[in-house]
Amino acid sequence: MIANPQPLAARMRPTTLDQIIGQDHLIFPGAPLMRLASYASTASTSVLLWGPPGTGKTTIASVIAHETGSRFIELSATSAGVADVRKALAAAQTELDMNDRRSIIFLDEIHRFSKAQQDVLLPAVESGLITLIGATTENPSFSVNSALMSRSVLLTLHPLDEAAIVAVMMTALDAQAGLNGCVGFDMDAIQSMARHATGDARQALTLMETVAEAAVAQNRQNVDIDFVLTVAPTAISRYDRDGDQHYDVISAFIKSMRGSDPQATLHWLARLIEAGEDPRFIARRIVVHASEDVGMADPSVLPVAVAAAQAVQLIGMPEARINLAQAALAVAMAPKSPAVMGIDIALADVRAGRTGEVPMHLRDAHYPGAKALGHGNGYLFPHDFPHGLVNQAYLPSRASSARYYEPTINGFEQTITARMEAIARITGNQTP
Repeated sequence: MIANPQPLAARMRPTTLDQIIGQDHLIFPGAPLMRLASYASTASTSVLLWGPPGTGKTTIASVIAHETGSRFIELSATSAGVADVRKALAAAQTELDMNDRRSIIFLDEIHRFSKAQQDVLLPAVESGLITLIGATTENPSFSVNSALMSRSVLLTLHPLDEAAIVAVMMTALDAQAGLNGCVGFDMDAIQSMARHATGDARQALTLMETVAEAAVAQNRQNVDIDFVLTVAPTAISRYDRDGDQHYDVISAFIKSMRGSDPQATLHWLARLIEAGEDPRFIARRIVVHASEDVGMADPSVLPVAVAAAQAVQLIGMPEARINLAQAALAVAMAPKSPAVMGIDIALADVRAGRTGEVPMHLRDAHYPGAKALGHGNGYLFPHDFPHGLVNQAYLPSRASSARYYEPTINGFEQTITARMEAIARITGNQTP
């Protein structure tokens, strides 16, 4: 092993754009990133790099600084404050005045700065004193000051696919700055670690270094898949409960239930649970979609979902994972109907004023004086008629033609459709 205090991921950091793997959509002739690298020493275009961890945001910033000969000032929003930013800006001004050299300020995790803290950077960005490169794992549209957004080029970095991670690891295997051939790796071991990294090159290299060090300590000449499995820690699910991953994983979970895919439903549910999502939140989403996506196609699903939510409260995790799984599968495998969402059409009518007064025969006639006002006059009690059905108006006149509930032909709604048609025939109302 190389006696180097730097981690393998740091030693293998690319120094030129053409060494960056997995971001081909940003690195081609004429691409904004290539143009930035060519003129950042004389122009002041700022950049926001948005992507998950380990995709090369810090690397891109350092490469641009290296290729343009700019001074590189690195700050992290997790530890730096306004005073540190002002100090960096003063250093950039000094560098420009004394050496006629521009500075690139790289602000990692820029989304952790408040909007007021981000405002401190604006004058320097507007005047061209610095090129700002901000890195964020969260959607900058929600986390970055709109003034900075409007003055920056937004570049989205993609998670590295398995082939790209494998390529990074194979390069590190024999590179002098890497493992320098100190130990061999079977390809299936490399591929296993690449999958373990879930798109994060830094995580892959860190794992590779850990396994390699363990192999050297045991005088192993070669690493196979079994050895990786004995050394590798439990896979880390990258998920931020306050960021985009929260919304993306929840969205995937909901859409998998709606799409009747039980395998995907359990996969995304497991991702939520393993990431530490509040099980009460998960239960609430299942309850919502037991009605929104299943509804009257299988009315029994809603009680199952509510029971699971109660189980979460009563017994807690980890046992309640089984209740959540049952409820999620009940939603996923039930026949689907969004017909109960007719409530939104009804709400729209009410909000638009398409209401009208309560018909006189439907008004409450139980309080003193109500009958003298005509309340209840003409009301036909359904149970006085065959089948409990009678032809009378229940909607106000201004909404008499409204169609709010339109059952599908799925599941129990086939029975409901037949029932509505029978009601129409018996009462003489128009066919539903």
